[in-house]
This record gives sequence, C-alpha cells and structure tokens, in this order.
Amino acid sequence: MRLLVRPDTVLRWHRDLVRRRHAARSRPRRPGRPRTVRFIRALVLRLVRENPGWGYRRVHGELLVLGVKVAPSTVWEILREAGIDPAPGRSATTWAGFLRSQAEALLACDFFETVALSGTRMFVLAVIEHHTRRIRVLGATTHPTTSWVTQAARNLVMDLQDAGCGARFLIRDRDGKFPALFDAVLADAGITVVRSGVRMPRMNATMERWVQSCRRELLDRTLIWDQHHLLRALREFEAFYNHHRPYQGIANARPLRPLPPPITDLDQIGHLDIRRQQRLGGILNEYDHAA
Repeated sequence: MRLLVRPDTVLRWHRDLVRRRHAARSRPRRPGRPRTVRFIRALVLRLVRENPGWGYRRVHGELLVLGVKVAPSTVWEILREAGIDPAPGRSATTWAGFLRSQAEALLACDFFETVALSGTRMFVLAVIEHHTRRIRVLGATTHPTTSWVTQAARNLVMDLQDAGCGARFLIRDRDGKFPALFDAVLADAGITVVRSGVRMPRMNATMERWVQSCRRELLDRTLIWDQHHLLRALREFEAFYNHHRPYQGIANARPLRPLPPPITDLDQIGHLDIRRQQRLGGILNEYDHAA
C-alpha cells in the first residue's frame, strides 16, 4: 500500500491545523479596542447637549477636570457616532511661536472693546500670565485716561507682588491708550515692556486668544446694561476661567488648580454623580462630583 502524500505534507497539515485552532481561540469576540463605558458616552453627549458650542477638545478637557481619563479620539468617535459635529464652527488657529522656557517671565496685556445696550463704548484692560494662563481683569471704563491706565498698572504691580509672580517682561501692542507712565510704573517694578511689531498681532497671540474666548463664551452671549453689569460679568468669567475652565495650552489644567488624578476604577466611573453649577444664569457651566 502506497501513501499519496509525503510525511512532510502530513506534518505541515498538522501545523496548519494547530495554528488555525489557536488563532480561532485567541480571536477577540469583538474586534477592535473595548467599547467605552456607557456612562462616559452618556456624559459626553450630555456635555455637548448642554453646551452646543463645545468641540471635542473642549469636552475632553472637561472630562479630565472631572477625573475621567479618555483619549480625545474617543470623544471624537462618540460624537461622530451620535451624528454630532465633533468640531462645530471651529477653524484652525496658529499661535505665534514663543520661547516656552521663558514663559514664567512673560506677561501680556491688551485693551478690548465692547458696547452696552445704550450704545456706550467700554474698554476692558486685562493681563494674562504666559506660564499659568492666569487672567487678571484690571478694570473697565468708558474713558481710558492716562490716570486710569496708570492706576491700573499700579494695581497690577501690587497684585503680582502679593502673588509672588516673577514676571520680568510684559508684551503689549502699540495702542495709544497706553501712556508713558504705564511703562514707567512697570519699569520701577522691574518689568520691561515689550511692544509688539507693527502689523504683527501674533506676537501677542496668547492674550488675543483669551480675548477671543471671552467674546465667544461671555460677551457674545450677554446683553450688557452698563459698566457695573460688565464688571460683574467679567469678574465671574475671571473666576470661572482661573479656577475651573481647562486650558489646552497647559495640558487642559486650570490656571489656579491642577488636574485631579484620573479615575481608574470602572465601577466608580459607572456610578459617577456629576452635578452642574451655573454662573451668570447658565451662560457658564461648571461640572463637579456631587458631595
């Protein structure tokens, strides 16, 4: 009796059989990475529903503030599967390059304008720290006179000294509302004023970016009655920005509060109780764990 195959062929069949059997047993029941916990999906959709202007990056930052660690791409997929635009109305913004190693020594300031219901023009002066992104609203006025701007500079110097800030340079534009006394007060405190170049707004990109956020998240959604109302709204936004709002430029931390450690227990994630605290009648929303 002669066999129709050689021994090597039989051995090869046996190896293929063992390989296929092992592959079948090792194959995951569901292809791809594990599905996101149902509560996280529900929380992402809730944040977007209550904040229609938030994109996936903003939602991802809010999740990190709550201690829920997921990838930005996961938030993107959740929104895409729900038929929601992951980046509504966003356009790519390029920040001016600056030396990150010098961020602790840099401040930036700028005036920006808003108009009350009566048509009165009001000017707001704000300062931001490059290193921490902490914002300081120095005031708002209808007439930014030399004495008013100079006093704002003195108030800023005292505040920086009380906070132990070691800033040595302040970037500002060439706006005529800044008098020579403004620069002199800062120079006496050891802060050198650096004026941005002509037609070079990117030199003050960090400050301009905050002004954009203030307009989009507050002023464009608020009817300002008068100067008192404007200052109250700005103080609320300043507190919200410094203590709660995640900032992408500092890895989604808050300027005055670090991120909490991520929650790794899946059972704890599945039973989170997230509460919303509203500021300014719901214009600003803060989320935190229930006590």
